[in-house]
Amino acid sequence: MTTVYLKQKKEESIKRFHPWVFSGAIGRILLDAKHKENAPFEGELVAVRSAEDEPLGVGHWQVGSIAVRILAFGVNKLPDDFWNERIRAAYQVRQSIGLIRPDNNTFRLIHGEGDFLPGLIVDVYADTAVVQAHSIGMHLCRNYIARALVTEIPQIQNVYYKSDDTLPFKAQIEGEKTGWLLDDEASRSRDFEEFWSTENGLQFRIDWLRGQKTGFFIDQRENRALVERYAKNKDVLNMFCYTGGFSLYALRGGAKTVDSVDVSQKAIDLVNVNVARNFPRAKNHTAVAADAFEYLTAQKAANRTYDLIILDPPAFAKHRDAIRNALRGYQRINAKAIEMIRPGGILFTFSCSQAIDKEAFRLAVFSAAAQVGRKVRILHQLHQPQDHPINIYHPEGEYLKGLVLYVE
Repeated sequence: MTTVYLKQKKEESIKRFHPWVFSGAIGRILLDAKHKENAPFEGELVAVRSAEDEPLGVGHWQVGSIAVRILAFGVNKLPDDFWNERIRAAYQVRQSIGLIRPDNNTFRLIHGEGDFLPGLIVDVYADTAVVQAHSIGMHLCRNYIARALVTEIPQIQNVYYKSDDTLPFKAQIEGEKTGWLLDDEASRSRDFEEFWSTENGLQFRIDWLRGQKTGFFIDQRENRALVERYAKNKDVLNMFCYTGGFSLYALRGGAKTVDSVDVSQKAIDLVNVNVARNFPRAKNHTAVAADAFEYLTAQKAANRTYDLIILDPPAFAKHRDAIRNALRGYQRINAKAIEMIRPGGILFTFSCSQAIDKEAFRLAVFSAAAQVGRKVRILHQLHQPQDHPINIYHPEGEYLKGLVLYVE
């Protein structure tokens, strides 16, 4: 195995179980015999050792500032049952926190560093696991992962791979980035126009073939349930609604009316399908395909107001260079929403931008409130749910942040 030696005194973060080795910490690389070029293959397993030759761990090599993502600490090689053990451990966590129930077969099974598998995401929808690789190393291990999933997780019968938008775009990638990993007749013949997954008793059609991420935003499950608690007898606006998660919970919570808005017509079509499945006689739901800012401007001009508004936009900042513009975007969209909330109304507002920290997001929201002259109080500070755990040694894994505000 190729061995990566760190510079003097650069091993402390690894000894504290931080899973990333940065390129600047590397002193030298001892390649194994199979290499013809003077560098590791992207995605290969490498051993990491200190300058004093102390074994620190084994991980995937990658090109970039993060040079190695550690999979196992303090070892020279991975154990033979590595994938089965890690997946089994992650499943046990989900069982212990009560996520796997007859009324809930939708959950995140593997959350990257939070489950000690950096670069890997696995979401479970009923009997199907959708796998996303965020590193070439995980891409190369996709078939090992698939076999471990069907071996260790009783409900999984199919494994779909969807990494076309998540792998490093400059990497030399071998093999398909999208498709079935277990290529059996049962998987290939599935009618996915009729595939339904259940979350807290509500049914959602999951389109992992064409939808965003793995097909659904599982990370808002607990926050959707909170919306249900507040929705009774309220006029609700769900902005950036995607396939209508918050809308369905609001309807079940007894909302007077629910308006769902998303720029994508395909998303709106799925909202209507989901509402019809769960509330076939509902006449208090409207779904509109429109730009968020244009819709809010038009509704304000028409003097339309709401009791409860949900703002769950896509990431405004995907990297640190975009932070300033992102904060302006958050302030602008929140100002428009706060203007349209009736006195005594409630705003659920979120940021899923990892580059935006909690303090900066809160400042942007409060600046929006001050801009329109409304008093607000924090009722809840929200974050990602239990099946999106944060590795205590890797605080960078905290990405979802939200506020529930009472608007006077």
